[in-house]
Amino acid sequence: MKKFVKSMFSRERFTRVTLPIILVIILVVIGLFTFQKPKTMNAEQAKAKAETFINNYLMQGGNKATVKNITTEYGLYKLEIDIVSDVVESYLSKDGKLFFPQALDIEKMSASTPAAANTGDSGPVAEVSNKSDKPKVELFVMSYCPYGTQIEKGILPVVETLGKKIDYTVKFVDYAMHGQKELQENLSQYCIETEQSDKYNAYLKCFLQAGDSAACVSSAGINKTKLDACVAKTDKQYKITENFNNQVGYKGSYPGFDIHKDDNTKYNVAGSPTLIINGQEIGANRDSASLLKTICSAFNNQPQECQATLSSATPAPGFGSGTQAGGTNAAACE
Repeated sequence: MKKFVKSMFSRERFTRVTLPIILVIILVVIGLFTFQKPKTMNAEQAKAKAETFINNYLMQGGNKATVKNITTEYGLYKLEIDIVSDVVESYLSKDGKLFFPQALDIEKMSASTPAAANTGDSGPVAEVSNKSDKPKVELFVMSYCPYGTQIEKGILPVVETLGKKIDYTVKFVDYAMHGQKELQENLSQYCIETEQSDKYNAYLKCFLQAGDSAACVSSAGINKTKLDACVAKTDKQYKITENFNNQVGYKGSYPGFDIHKDDNTKYNVAGSPTLIINGQEIGANRDSASLLKTICSAFNNQPQECQATLSSATPAPGFGSGTQAGGTNAAACE
């Protein structure tokens, strides 16, 4: 017996017989681990896992997300998620290990927004055909829409440059896609602009960096007592919170915001941002230099301020001071 064992592990026999067998066994084991088909969750399991993950790690302020519908697309589970009156589409791998908050349709975006060279050139500048001595500029946004904040970052330096040479107002789209926090922020900004207008631009410049309303009220020197009184009065007048709670006046799954409803109807506003100059909707680029040229094209006689040199870098969507290549004017919350 000892001779047999010894012969099995002799150098020659190990090389000729035993080693190939061991190699085969190793390859089989590796194959089992490498090529083992991942376990697939069924739709109900995927729905439950997605809801648990989103509510435990992504939601804030005690709000709760619900997966309203789940289908299969591109080999993944496609989820329609109701997040405080905002329905968003996300994806989950079928093994439940990878969650994709957003998918960008490359073909659709490429077709609607031609790629811009990474040169800072934002493309042709839009011009206004309706001229006036003092252009009326109305910018419709949703306070938490990333494309609304994008154009606001671009237009603020223009407003500061032209000052009282233009009649400029920020107005709000008549529905909110980003939940109750957007309704409250819209109310706050409306009241600041209406009753403490000299501090509105400073507040907005601060808010556009991190979305911290409380900190910006303080840094801009807003009279908070006056602001709170205005918010309460306006909220009651337009039934903003009441309609939200009772789900009255919704546009689809989105709560209404009726303060500028008449102007929304007048201009057929369909999303954020919508730029109206002298009553004309303008699809302007979102960098400061282009916006200055576009607004200045609405003057009968352009003032000296129109010769100012402003940044041609397009602000990135959302909060913060970043920029992006190119100058798309197509993306919107609608």
